[in-house]
Amino acid sequence: MSDSTSAIAFSGSFSGAGLACLRGERVVFAGLDFTLESGGALLLLGPNGSGKSSLLRLLAGLLKPAAGAMAWNGEPVAEDREAHAARVHYVGHHDAIKPVLSVLENLRFWAHLHDPKTGDAVSRKALERLDLWRLAEVPGKLLSAGQKRRLNLARLMAAPSPLWLLDEPTVALDKASVKALEAIIAEHRAAGGMVVLSTHAEIDLPEAKELHLDDFTPSAPTDAEAWG
Repeated sequence: MSDSTSAIAFSGSFSGAGLACLRGERVVFAGLDFTLESGGALLLLGPNGSGKSSLLRLLAGLLKPAAGAMAWNGEPVAEDREAHAARVHYVGHHDAIKPVLSVLENLRFWAHLHDPKTGDAVSRKALERLDLWRLAEVPGKLLSAGQKRRLNLARLMAAPSPLWLLDEPTVALDKASVKALEAIIAEHRAAGGMVVLSTHAEIDLPEAKELHLDDFTPSAPTDAEAWG
């Protein structure tokens, strides 16, 4: 049984070529390429509606690209979606917290879903890092917005995965919590992990590549059938 949150070493590469996303009848972005190596970070920038959230969902395998393909270590992601899902942590806008479960029970659920042999010390350390251990027995329904966000982010530590996809992770966080998140991300990258992050707020992400989504917005109306 594992009761340690010591850094797990990751390695690999993640890339996409010619990616396009179609939502309804609108092409959100097209011709998008990226490459991410171990320890790398990709910062998604652009105005609302430019496709940052859609791209994160696409990278997580929750959306199918209308065109293009992604690869992990050169192998097509589409050929083994289960393997890709197992190496991804996606934290979206909505905090996946069961209201009737306590803070510790919520995190224990996610840790055990990732690895049934995970011990509670892993969850405790994750909660301590995000200043939530004192709330361990509090039901999820009683948490503030900031506490819910921190609990959702604690999943990153309690269930290690090489690729973190974070959609506006600093929303509802105070300055101290943002600093804690920055340190956790830095540790993940130092161990070879990768991060793709969208934000409208300032966050310290040293040597991150920037991807401006509005650069990939079609300049003229595109026939939706061409992407079907």
